[in-house]
Amino acid sequence: MKTLSERTLGLAEREALEALQNAPVTILQIGEGNFLRGFVDWMIQSCRAQGLYAGSIAVTQPRPEGKAKIDQLARQDGLYTLVTQGLENGAPVSRKETIQVFSHVFDPYSEWARLRDIAVSADLQVVVSNTTEAGIVYRPEELTDGPILSYPGKLAFLLHERFQAFQGAPDKGLVLLPCELLERNGDALKQVVLRYAEDWNFPEAFKTWVAEHNRFLNSLVDRIVTGYPEEARAEAWFAEWGYRDAMLCTAEPYHLWAIEAEPEMEALLPLRKAGLNVHWTDDLKPYQQRKVRILNGAHTWMSPIGILHGVEHVRELLEHPVLGAEVRRTVLEEIVPSLPYDAEELRGYAASVFDRFGNPYIRHRLADIAMNSISKFNARLLPSIRSYGESGKLVPIGLALSLAGLLRYYKIEKQADGTYAGTSLEGLPYAVRDDARVLERLAGHWVRQSSEQRELGDVVSGLLADAELWGTDMSVWQDLNQSVTREIERMERGGRDV
Repeated sequence: MKTLSERTLGLAEREALEALQNAPVTILQIGEGNFLRGFVDWMIQSCRAQGLYAGSIAVTQPRPEGKAKIDQLARQDGLYTLVTQGLENGAPVSRKETIQVFSHVFDPYSEWARLRDIAVSADLQVVVSNTTEAGIVYRPEELTDGPILSYPGKLAFLLHERFQAFQGAPDKGLVLLPCELLERNGDALKQVVLRYAEDWNFPEAFKTWVAEHNRFLNSLVDRIVTGYPEEARAEAWFAEWGYRDAMLCTAEPYHLWAIEAEPEMEALLPLRKAGLNVHWTDDLKPYQQRKVRILNGAHTWMSPIGILHGVEHVRELLEHPVLGAEVRRTVLEEIVPSLPYDAEELRGYAASVFDRFGNPYIRHRLADIAMNSISKFNARLLPSIRSYGESGKLVPIGLALSLAGLLRYYKIEKQADGTYAGTSLEGLPYAVRDDARVLERLAGHWVRQSSEQRELGDVVSGLLADAELWGTDMSVWQDLNQSVTREIERMERGGRDV
């Protein structure tokens, strides 16, 4: 069977692909994963299809371990299939489209000069990223002639190259659009970029140019992108389409992008004109907190606990007789009251979220959601827990359970190949993907339990007090140590029951 790039193209497709290959690179994308391909790239495709956008995207992966995926995308000439499935106004929809927005697809670690050349191009206008919440963090790094590992470090270097190439011209600054689920992600990215500029002794004129002539926009993204479907479903589609696509991606119909900027930004990115659910707003906070604390908070509640109980997908967990009821109760009775907005509106939003989670057309793997769960927990669930703990109140049972599930999920050991794995409540192994330093730190807490014969409560206390993990000492919050210890013990005793 042919691959996507080998199939016979119609005249319109050939013309569109030729136009794309000749289009200027106006967007640099740091992130090759499912989300950006099912969200931002789909939006640019919509704009291009309507003749509203003439630019193209250069895409690279943020980390060396993403090379296999970026190489596969390059072998497909940057093309991939997106299937949108779900309910719109109560009616089922299923749409298939070929996304063709990438004119350059490459590995920046082997083609560092190519990345630099794109960064100093006069055509470049926007940098979009999704490196997960763990990607926008400061870690000391040396400035060398070779590739820089961290995303903010890369960006600091590339902006400095651009500053030099255009002699600090005010009109050559870029618009930075991070999609990472951090509160005020643009501000966070700017702060880390400037810190690298300080470390590397870049001139004050450069720092001023970064701060005054580059736009670090805070934004909030909302779409469930489930990536490659189950093998049987994919094979059935390939047989129907007559071609294979290793980069096939699936997503729900719902989408929202709230961006803190003036509506005049439409001149740069005509997203609303294309009919997309994009909002240019002067106050991102209500969008941010509602979505991160409820939708993403529910996801992060579900993933470790579900994996521990042998549950594989979001919808399966919602249908679980105990876990499904508990996650709903936690959101409605514990997370919603912790937010400073109209409770009725928040409950309505929560109801819509659970409808989306129950979408019968998509199977969202908990193992995918669980990647980098520590940084996700800190952004999504810790603020709700903090609102109780810092006010002297008991952390409610559902939120304590979320923390217990997280800690038990990270009861891990280092494997011979350098990866880390844990064991479910039923004794089944699972791989854990997170920052290497985070994994080493968490494993260390659990290793000391066995080597020093420590009680579970002592291990939990040490974990909660580890401000390196959480940015705060949670062990001082009233009875949280006892609640979390009790929930871990109850999980261990009860198997599938909570």
